Amino acid sequence: MKLNHFIKKSLTRQIVALMGVFALLFLAGTSILILLQEQINSSYYKEREKLIKKEEIVQQIDHNFNLVFFDVRGYFAFGNSELKNQAAALRPEIRKLISEYNGIASTKEDKAFGREMDKFADYYFIERLPISIEYFEAGRMEEIIKMADSGATARVNSFQEEIQIYLQNLNDELNGRVQDLIQKQSYIQTGFFLFLVVILIILFRMIRIMFKQVGQPLTEFAKAAEEIARGGKAELNVGQHRMDELAVLSVAFRKMVMTLQEKEQDLLAQNEELLAQQDELQAQREELEEALGTMQSNERKLERRNDLINGISNSLQKQEVLESIVMNMSYVIEADCGLIVMLENNESASFGLSSLGVEQFKNHLASGLIERLKQTKEGFAVKRQLLQEEKGYHERTVFGYDLYLPIISSNQEATAVMVFTRYGFPFAQSHMDEYSALSKQIGLSLDKISSYENSEANRKLNQDILNTVKEGLQYVDRDGCILQVNKQLCEMFHCEGGFEGIVGLTWDKWIVLLKQQVEDENGFTEFILRAFNGKTSSGETFVYKTKDRGQVCQMYCEGLYQNNERVGTVLVHRDITKEFKVDEMKSEFVSTVSHELRTPLASILGFSELLLNRELKAEKQKKYLMTILNEAKRLTSLINDFLDVQRMESGKQTYEKKYIELLPIIEKVIDNQQVQTDVHNITLEPFSGNDVILGDSCKIEQVFSNLISNAVKYSPSGGTVNIRLYEENSLLHIEVEDQGLGIPENAAADIFNKFYRVDNSDRRRIGGTGLGLSIVQEIVKAHDGNISVKSKYGEGSTFIVSIPGVYRPSHGLGENIHQSCTRYEVLVIEDDQSLAELFIQELTENNLHAKHFNNGRDALAYLENHLPDAIVLDIMLDEGLDGWSFMKILKRNEVLSHIPIIISTALDEKEKGLSLGAHEYLIKPYQAGSLSMAIMQTLLKVGKAGQILIPEDSANE
Repeated sequence: MKLNHFIKKSLTRQIVALMGVFALLFLAGTSILILLQEQINSSYYKEREKLIKKEEIVQQIDHNFNLVFFDVRGYFAFGNSELKNQAAALRPEIRKLISEYNGIASTKEDKAFGREMDKFADYYFIERLPISIEYFEAGRMEEIIKMADSGATARVNSFQEEIQIYLQNLNDELNGRVQDLIQKQSYIQTGFFLFLVVILIILFRMIRIMFKQVGQPLTEFAKAAEEIARGGKAELNVGQHRMDELAVLSVAFRKMVMTLQEKEQDLLAQNEELLAQQDELQAQREELEEALGTMQSNERKLERRNDLINGISNSLQKQEVLESIVMNMSYVIEADCGLIVMLENNESASFGLSSLGVEQFKNHLASGLIERLKQTKEGFAVKRQLLQEEKGYHERTVFGYDLYLPIISSNQEATAVMVFTRYGFPFAQSHMDEYSALSKQIGLSLDKISSYENSEANRKLNQDILNTVKEGLQYVDRDGCILQVNKQLCEMFHCEGGFEGIVGLTWDKWIVLLKQQVEDENGFTEFILRAFNGKTSSGETFVYKTKDRGQVCQMYCEGLYQNNERVGTVLVHRDITKEFKVDEMKSEFVSTVSHELRTPLASILGFSELLLNRELKAEKQKKYLMTILNEAKRLTSLINDFLDVQRMESGKQTYEKKYIELLPIIEKVIDNQQVQTDVHNITLEPFSGNDVILGDSCKIEQVFSNLISNAVKYSPSGGTVNIRLYEENSLLHIEVEDQGLGIPENAAADIFNKFYRVDNSDRRRIGGTGLGLSIVQEIVKAHDGNISVKSKYGEGSTFIVSIPGVYRPSHGLGENIHQSCTRYEVLVIEDDQSLAELFIQELTENNLHAKHFNNGRDALAYLENHLPDAIVLDIMLDEGLDGWSFMKILKRNEVLSHIPIIISTALDEKEKGLSLGAHEYLIKPYQAGSLSMAIMQTLLKVGKAGQILIPEDSANE
């Protein structure tokens, strides 16, 4: 009895105790589950960190080994010692990484893999790499290849595969750890779910007990309260035998009922008074709601106007602003649809209209309503009956109201029109001032956009103009901030992000960006600083060289002034790489030419002095004279090369193309070259096909003389020079193969350039001007051919000339020329006495009678009474009458105009000579016998009574 009394009396304590036990159980279970999950996660992250650390170290080792492999292969391929040094520098880093890996290796597999990496590092860096480098530097490439084929390459590939397999195993282990973590977390989640189920069962039992102890008495309280509310009487028996809180509540409830009954009359009177006050408050509330509606309407209008203002103020993109205007204006004036159109270019935006409707409006911009807007510059509204497509599902007559508003620019011109439509209710006339004010604000915004577009167009035009300038331009203000650059500057200095990446940079940022690409950083910075301070003199420049591409640039500056105040500096960077290379090439060319010219001149002068000052035996005289002749030929060949290059560059080179056979020309060149060497064997492989081409025999002979001479010259140790002819695809291919020095791979593309010589001491000793192959290429191209080269450095070269082959046409001319004792008279007009004597000697030996004159006037006087068979004429004559004038006088004379003229001059204007009537044009110096041969061939062509005797010696020359 006492226990039950205690329980009833301490109901509140009991509930609190039960709730405490429940909370304790819940917290304890939750804490255990959380700690368990934290332990699992902590274990997982520690293991994962170890695996990731191993993976990172192994990946770094693999990366460094690959760098070593690439650097070593690059060193073997290009001979760049910097690559070898880079490979050697990676060795200690690889050793360090392997040691770091062995320090964290935990499993047998890890330790075994660590030992394998140590072994491979010893194998590669100690056993193989030093030997390979030694072989390479000794030029023993076969040993390197043999070493690679004997297992070195396979060992490297095997090691790389082991690294990839090990990395894959680490990745698989990481994935396994993740799966294990997921499985354990699923177990914890299942346990947590079961724990919640148990907690809910306990909670249900507690609620049931509380409902029995508290709920039933509360139900009785509710029934009694309801009865009292209906005005009846109720007896409450709850709590008569209880000593807990409900008993106290029961006593209080009974007292409350008694008090309510006493106060009921007072409340009824007060209720009537409150009803009267309620009616008054209801009227006030309605007034407040009306005022609130008005305020909300005004607030919405302000929000829409703010949206309109923000839309036209926050953007400078015209189309975006037009779309914002028409949409927000429709909201502000409560229009159902709207349209805005620019009158100048028909740009438009619409709201609630189809594209066809917009185009229809644009096509009728010249209508009366639009003209009214332009003239009055004031808005107006129009009432109209809706069209069938506008009425939708409405059957009765419906009216629409169109509002036309002009947009006036700052110069008081209508630049655009806006049209808005309402369905069913009109635009109030009292609002027209408000609409006009909005349109004026829109006009100001469009004026701002128009000004921006004009300035942007001018800026873009200015930038486009700057971008067309070949020099890099850079405008910097007084504080050193870059304000403008052009495209060329960005390309020269590889600016990341183009213009945006460098414009706006301050001095301390952009000078670092630029000078780190320049070799002379201090000089570069010092010049720019002096330019900013105005300490550079007029015309002062600074030449610098870039690091990456080796460009040579010239920089100068000019101050920019406004109102006599310096506002900034313009820096100009001009790429002078080509000019610099040309200057270097010219310097080297002058040095080479001076050496090439002085050598034969020294021989000629030396032996000439010996012949003049000493009494020598006939054999030595002949030997010295032969040396002088050879050196003179060498000097002549050099000068001819220079003249050929000049003619080719000016487009004045001419060719006398005839049907010629290649084999005799090549055989002649071989004979000439073979006598100049006793350590080379020049061979020509037999060829029985067609060897006829259409070409200039002298130029073709020059091609093969250069090629065979080069083959001999660049084979200083001797050997065989083999020439092969073969026909393929209507082309005659001639190969000149030597066993000499060969051509480096990086120089093969430049050897046909003028003045180019391989930068190699072996070749520098050989000498030469670097013009031969350039001339050869030009001559071959002029014959519709091609020349190429195949070479292996140190093993010789093969030059292949390809020229179209032809078949000689049959002319039906007899090949036999009858001999006769008739002698022909040749008039020689030459102001050089020594050369004239040489001509007379040659012509006399060839059974031709020669008459010499020093000038053209004496020759003309002689021609008044004598008619020679041919005239040999020099162009550059003294005493006022040159060769061109002499020819013009001769051609105007009917008696003398038929006399054949053979021009012999140092002036290279063959086309002009032939156009004035010359039959042959010989350029000094030329081979002995060429003059007499040209005269006899000319006389054969023009014909004459009797025949010309062609001496055998001359014919064979």
